Order: sequence, then C-alpha cells, then structure tokens
Amino acid sequence: MNWLKKIFSKHTQTPTEDDRDPNQSNAYDLIGGEKVLRAIAQCFYQKMASSEETTTLFAIHRAPIAESEQKLFEFLSGWLGGPQLYQQKHGHPALRARHMHFAVDEAMRDQWLLCMKFAIEENIKKPEHRAAIYEAISTLADHMRN
Repeated sequence: MNWLKKIFSKHTQTPTEDDRDPNQSNAYDLIGGEKVLRAIAQCFYQKMASSEETTTLFAIHRAPIAESEQKLFEFLSGWLGGPQLYQQKHGHPALRARHMHFAVDEAMRDQWLLCMKFAIEENIKKPEHRAAIYEAISTLADHMRN
C-alpha cells in the first residue's frame, strides 16, 4: 500500500475509525468514502452484467450477484484505507488463493478491468484520483493472473 499512501500523502488525516489501518492511505475519504465505494461496486457489476464484452467474466460469478457486490465493496473499503470490513467478516483477503479455482488469464483480467475502469470513471470525481486508483487496481488485477 506504500504506492497509494505516497499518492495521497499530502492529504492524509488521522483516522477516526478504530478499525482503520493508520498505515493505509486516506484514499477512502478523499474519494467519498462508503457512498462512493458502494456506487463503484454496484456500477462494476451492472457493467459486467450488461456488457457483451464481459459475458465470460459474468458467467463465473455465482448468483446472487448482490453477494459479490457486497464483498467487492468490503474489500475496496479496506484496500483504500477505510474500515476493514472484508477482513472482519471473511479474514485476510488472500485474493490469489480465493480466485485460484478460476482461470484468470489476460482476457479475464481485461474484462474485469473494463468493468472497474467504467465504475471508477462514473463515480470518482477527480481525474487524478481516478488515475491513481485505476493504476493501482490494474497492478492488483495483473497479479491475479494464474
């Protein structure tokens, strides 16, 4: 998380939530907190469900999609320096291990990033925040390939 912390370090404030990691960036607050992250998660799955380009990605998601949407929101919350919701409910994200039973190749990564880019662009106001978060999430998505 050092890369994200550096990007947002000029704007960092002392966390007010007990369950927040003080070593994390303050991106969570800077982009709008819970409201924006919920919107990103919802927009992400709407894009996935409605795009012809992401049918393969959508097909591997279990119904109901609302559960996946909630988990994405919880993960993003902690990943961006907010409350560690995912970790509190499910333990350490261990993303590669949790996704190992899916074939995550370049095409699958690109489908996922298409949805995420759309959701970020639709819901994060400042271009520099959109760019920083997309760059970081792209690195994470590439790491997920197996």
